[in-house]
This record gives sequence, C-alpha cells and structure tokens, in this order.
Amino acid sequence: MPEAPATAPQPAPGLGARVQAALVALGRWPWLVTLRTLGERFREDRLGVMAGSLTFTTLISLVPLVTVMLALFTAFPMFGSFQAALEKFLLQNLVPENLARPVLGALTQFAAKASRIGVAGLVLLVASALALMLTIDRTLNAIWRVRRPRPLGRRLLVYWAVLTFGPLVLGASLTLTSYAISASRGLVKALPGGVGTLVDVLQFGLLAGAFALLFRVVPHTHVRWVHAWAGGLFAAVGVEVAKEGLALYVREMPGFSTIYGAFATLPLLLLWVYLLWVVILLGAVVAAYAPTLSSPIARRPDQPGERFTLAGEMLVRLAAARHTDTHGLSARALAAALRADPLRVEPILDLLVDMGWVGRLDEDGEPRHVLLAEPDVTRVGPLVERLLLGRSAATQGLRRHASLDDLTLAQLLD
Repeated sequence: MPEAPATAPQPAPGLGARVQAALVALGRWPWLVTLRTLGERFREDRLGVMAGSLTFTTLISLVPLVTVMLALFTAFPMFGSFQAALEKFLLQNLVPENLARPVLGALTQFAAKASRIGVAGLVLLVASALALMLTIDRTLNAIWRVRRPRPLGRRLLVYWAVLTFGPLVLGASLTLTSYAISASRGLVKALPGGVGTLVDVLQFGLLAGAFALLFRVVPHTHVRWVHAWAGGLFAAVGVEVAKEGLALYVREMPGFSTIYGAFATLPLLLLWVYLLWVVILLGAVVAAYAPTLSSPIARRPDQPGERFTLAGEMLVRLAAARHTDTHGLSARALAAALRADPLRVEPILDLLVDMGWVGRLDEDGEPRHVLLAEPDVTRVGPLVERLLLGRSAATQGLRRHASLDDLTLAQLLD
C-alpha cells in the first residue's frame, strides 16, 4: 500500500496577515466590558489612593533616581551620548513640554549637588530609589492578586539591575536612532516621505514596550506577553492622551501661571505624576484581566461560601488530573476548565499550596499544580476554617454537630 505523501509545513503568517488578525481581534474585543471592569477595579482596588501613594514616593525618589543614572553615565564617559538620547526621549514622550525643561533642569542640578552629601547620604538616596521600586512591586502584585511576593533579596537584586542597566539599554537603543529622531523634530534636515511618522511610531513602540516589560516582569505570577503588550499599548495611548490634555488645560488656563507664578511648576508636576500613575495602573488592570476579557468566562456571583465552592471544584479537577499524562494543571488551564476568573483562581491555589495540599512545579512557561493531599486521610477542617467557617466559640457547636472536622477530602470530592 503506497504511503501517503508527507504534509508540507505551513508557512508562517506574514506581517500583513498578523496586522489583519490584530485588527479583527480589536474589532471583537469587548470594549464596554473592559470599561466597566476598569471602573470597578478603580473603585474596589482603590487605584486612586494607590496612585497618590506612588506619586508621593516618586517625588521623593526623583532626585535619587536621577543621581544614580547620572553617576553611571559620569563613571563611563563613553555613555555620554546615551544620556543625551535618554533625556531627549523623556522630554518628547513622557513629560509635557511645558514641564519637561524646568523639571529636568532642576533635577539635574539637584543630582549634581548630591555627590557632596557623603556615604550616609548616598545610602539614603539609594534607599529612597529602592523604596519606589518596592512600592511599584507591591502595587502591581496587589492588582494581580499575588499573595506571596518574591523574597526581598531577589527583589532588591532585580530592581537594582533594572535601575543601573535599564537606562544604559534604553539609551543605547535611542542612540542608534538619534539622527532620525533629531531629523523628525526638525533639528536637522527633514527626512523624506513618511520616515518622520515612522520614527514617531517607533518612539511610541518603545514606550509601550517599556510598560509591557513592567507588567511582564514585576508581578510574581506568569503573565503572557500578549496580555502584557495589551496593557502596555493601553498605557502608552493613555500617556499620550493625558499629556495632550494637560498641555491643552495649561494653554486654555492662562491664569494658572498668574496665580502660582514661579511656583506653578510644582502643582503641575504633582498633577502630571498622579495622572501618569493612574494611566499605568489602569494599563496593569487591562493586562491582568485580559484573560478574563478575551474569553467567555461566566461571572460568578460573590455569594457566601463562593471561595470554598471554587476550592472544592479546583480540588476535583486536580484529583482527576492525577490520572492524566501531565498529572496536574496550570492555573490558566484550571481557570479555563472551571470557566472562572484566573485572578480568583490563583489566590485559592496559593492558599492550597500553603496548606500543603497542592504542589507547584516551576517549569518553563506556566507553573503546573499537582494534588499532594491523600483524599482518604486528609480532613477538610482546615479548608473549612480558612474559606468557609472560622473556628470560634459561636461556631463550635455547628462544626461539631455537622462533623465538619471529621469529614475527609474524599467525601468532599465525591
């Protein structure tokens, strides 16, 4: 019998097909649900208060951050062009024009004087810079419902690396296109055709990529790149809109500078940093809830005992997965099987891991969770106490008469 001809490998989709698929996905995206989710999370997670806290910490840490970067550039004169390109990028993309030059000039002046404060002062400056990093870490992990952050030593090492090498990498990338950026801004002979527009798009992509990297790396959980990029693009668009809106407000309110005079830069800077953090946190919400928004997940009512019910369903799925080839499930696969919100599944998984009932296998990609508890001998009393009915004198009689402490996991899963 003749063998069937081998199937030829399918060619990878081209750029045009990918762009078309992205446009189709944008057209099908549930925008109204996204706006409602953003409103709910802004109110329930108190993102306005978080943005205010980050604004205060940012202002305290601005001089230390600039000092560390300037010290790095000064120590290596070959990176001088990197510093100029980085300053130009920040002026053009991240800060409104009427704020950029006076603020950057004052920060550079303050940072230049910081070298005279001695070792103790330098330690305080570095501690202030790391405090901002730790605040960002805590805030983003709260948005992703992460119960257990990275160990403190690992966080400090990662953020110190970002603080020192991040400006160098970004400055090197910007230096490679410094001539094109200068041309697009009219500083040298203009580029032909639409190359100037292309450079603007590249700058926007750098900003969106920086936000996507923030959402991908900082949360102590697995974040897919496609979801991180969704949040990064949202934040980059939000920054552009907020920047233009603030510039329009200042132009249409000439009495603002009249009232505050030379002091006008400070309230504008406070307002801008606050708006910037609100936009970044909303982008984090988009990245965190992208799996829920992009898939048909039933919204479970927040009723009494819902977390205990969800934990029981998860244990049933993990018990069944014992007899499969993988012997376990990832958090995303578990959420998809239960048609549940991944951000509600992951905290319960962390709780089960803390109790020793479930093990987490850190592998390439998403971690896999396996059931460790033996259903025939494991009592469900600890799970009842953590998720359903706490142990107290008022509930002791109910727990005893219902034999909740004697109930086994096998009986619960039956």
